[in-house]
Amino acid sequence: MPTSPETNVMPVPLPHDTAIIHFYATTHLADAYAVELPPEATGDPELLARFIFSQRSAWGDALMRLRDTLVAGLGLKTARHLASLSVQEQATRIAIFRIYSITPTEIVLGENDTHLDFRVSVLCSAASPDSARRVTVSTVVHCHNLLGRVYIGIIAPFHRRLVQHSLRSAARAGWPSATAT
Repeated sequence: MPTSPETNVMPVPLPHDTAIIHFYATTHLADAYAVELPPEATGDPELLARFIFSQRSAWGDALMRLRDTLVAGLGLKTARHLASLSVQEQATRIAIFRIYSITPTEIVLGENDTHLDFRVSVLCSAASPDSARRVTVSTVVHCHNLLGRVYIGIIAPFHRRLVQHSLRSAARAGWPSATAT
């Protein structure tokens, strides 16, 4: 089945205008994936992030449960722990991610833990004569120790598949409209 530009998720360089491009002095993972937004879609980065990260899959949920089971004994934060935070704490989060900053074009999410810190950017770029408007999800990770480097080495391929799946699923489901904001 052919893909339309709105469902064609492409790996791209970290956008030069993302707040996370130089966030860490050293990064152990940096990637970005973009998809075109149709003209009627919202450009609100928080709404886009909430929509993208709500696109869950059974295999992604199974991987998260496995990950939580494996790391719980190591004292690392688990999705279950993050989901059990107070209502007040949940208000400052999208899914398992803490909200760090929001601008009119970008939301920065992430988490700090003993083994690594990471930031995720959801950036909505304006259309230009050379390209359509698009949303880009970028991730940067800084590891603190050997456990962090081993962990990111193991999960990186799954992370990439999950980000691409979430973007593709959001595009197929139909982006929230600009009138929804």
